[in-house]
Amino acid sequence: MEYRKLGNSNLELSAITYGAFAIGGTMWGGTEKKESIDSIHASIDNGVTTIDTAPFYGFGLSEEMIGEAVKSQDRSKVQLLTKFGLVWDGSNQGKGDFFFDADDNGRKVPVYKYSSKNNVIKEVEESLKRLQTDYIDLLQIHWPDSTTPISETMEAAESLIQQGKIRAFGVSNYNAEQIKEAQKTIQIASNQVAYSMLNRKIEAELIPFTVAENIGIIAYSPMERGLLTGKYFTDSKLKDNDHRNGYFNQFDLQKVKTLVEELTSLAHAKEASLSQLVLRWTTLQKGISIVLAGARNAEQAISNAKAMNFDLSGSELEFIDQAISKLK
Repeated sequence: MEYRKLGNSNLELSAITYGAFAIGGTMWGGTEKKESIDSIHASIDNGVTTIDTAPFYGFGLSEEMIGEAVKSQDRSKVQLLTKFGLVWDGSNQGKGDFFFDADDNGRKVPVYKYSSKNNVIKEVEESLKRLQTDYIDLLQIHWPDSTTPISETMEAAESLIQQGKIRAFGVSNYNAEQIKEAQKTIQIASNQVAYSMLNRKIEAELIPFTVAENIGIIAYSPMERGLLTGKYFTDSKLKDNDHRNGYFNQFDLQKVKTLVEELTSLAHAKEASLSQLVLRWTTLQKGISIVLAGARNAEQAISNAKAMNFDLSGSELEFIDQAISKLK
């Protein structure tokens, strides 16, 4: 495994980071607790020492399972990344930006983007309890909240750093202007944003900005929620309450299928899986600090970690870029 310094912070994180959205179960067709905890243990055993989660993932369940899994580990050797600002429990009393209605076993749950000072403090205390720890390595605002001044949110985060409850602070889904505003109050270590072979929008403006400012990029959805594993094209059965039924419709699936087929030949040549090839490519892109990879069981977790066991040459990277260019 390769460990990388995150932007201007003192954090050293594993290049492949465990993404804990899916194990929360919400929007992913449920979860299996034992398999999820096994996947976390397998990740750590194979060098994936960094775990990224959020209170929203499973309405607290993802954090709770991580807390249970990590309590047997050396906390100083595991980095816990979590977020705040997506409120589903009604504690915001209708304040904030309405985001969407989440499904909780058939029950409609309104979710708001809300990052007032009081809510930041509240959510962090709840996360510390669920994670069974007294500090968070990287705290991140989950989504921008237009109803709360950025300075107010950042002041709350700065106070948490001073209290020793968080080691560093990052943003998520922020654009360059929002980061500039945030940096008037606090040092921003990172920005967590969507990035994949199918979605390279951040390369135009955001990456040049973050590279110049020494801000790390945490790439989420590098596998496009499983689409780039190729499995969807051979076994496309998803549960009815799996959000990917609609999510995948944004892509030209025939072109994605062709890309998958082209890359599979290179993966075989590297004695790697397609997933490993996609993850490794993502870690090698300019400005990308760490890459999130989800796992529902130990086998998937070990496979993700092994994505760092090989390299890609200049000609191989060029081959991949040419294949990606056909998507346009």
